Amino acid sequence: MNVEPHQMTENFLVETDGAITTITFNRPERRNCLDEGVILDFERRLQAVRDDRECRVLIVTGKGAAFCAGADTAMFKAPAGAVVDPGERRRRMGEFGKRWPRLIGRTFDVLAHLDQITIGAINGYAVGGGWSFALAFDFAIAVEDAEFWVPEVDLEVPYRGAPASVLAARLGPWRAKEAILLCRHYKAEELLAMGALNRVVKPDALMPAARELAKAIAAKSRDALAASKRDINAVFLGHRPF
Repeated sequence: MNVEPHQMTENFLVETDGAITTITFNRPERRNCLDEGVILDFERRLQAVRDDRECRVLIVTGKGAAFCAGADTAMFKAPAGAVVDPGERRRRMGEFGKRWPRLIGRTFDVLAHLDQITIGAINGYAVGGGWSFALAFDFAIAVEDAEFWVPEVDLEVPYRGAPASVLAARLGPWRAKEAILLCRHYKAEELLAMGALNRVVKPDALMPAARELAKAIAAKSRDALAASKRDINAVFLGHRPF
C-alpha cells in the first residue's frame, strides 16, 4: 500500500491511498465547527478531488469528538465584557441568515455532484451545516453515539435549499418538519432505522468500515460508478454536471 503522507492545513488533513482520498476536518478544539473561511477551504478541497482523475472514492470524517458542529458561535459573540445590543444582534443574524444558506448550499452542491463516490464517516456530532454535508454523501456510516440536528430555526435562520430537500427525501415530510421546524435531535440508531444511514458501528470500527467500503467501490469502473450515481441523484437533485 502506497500512502502519501498527511498534508496538514489549519482546517483539514488530506490523505491519499491509491484511488481513495480521505479529508478530515481538523479543528477538534472547536468541534470542527464552520466559518466562512473553513467552508471555502472545504470547497476548494472538494474541487481538487473533483479534478483528480485518479481518485474514485472520497471519505470525509472529523478529528476529535465531533464530525462537524455547524456554525462557529464565535461569529455571533461580542468581545469579552462588551454589552450585546439586541438591534446589533438582529442585524448580525440577518446577515448570517442571508449568507449562510448560500455558502452551505454551494458546498453541498459540489460535494453531492462529485463523480467520485463519497463516504461520510460520521465520528460524532453532525450539527447544522455538518448534517447538511452528511446528507450529501453517497454512503454514511456513523458511530453509535453520533447525534444529528439542525438548529437554524432556533437561531432565527431558515434551513433551506438542497440540504432541506434531501433531508425531506431521507426522512419524509413529517419527520423533516420535526427536524427542521422543531430542531429535533436524532441519535444514529434512530436514523439507521429510518433508512437515513447505511451503518452504525462502534467508534474503533468506523474508519475500518469506511475503508473496507471504499476499497470495494474503488475496484469498480470509475465511469460506470459516476454515470450510475448521476442517474440516482437526478431523482432528488437534478442533473448538474460540472
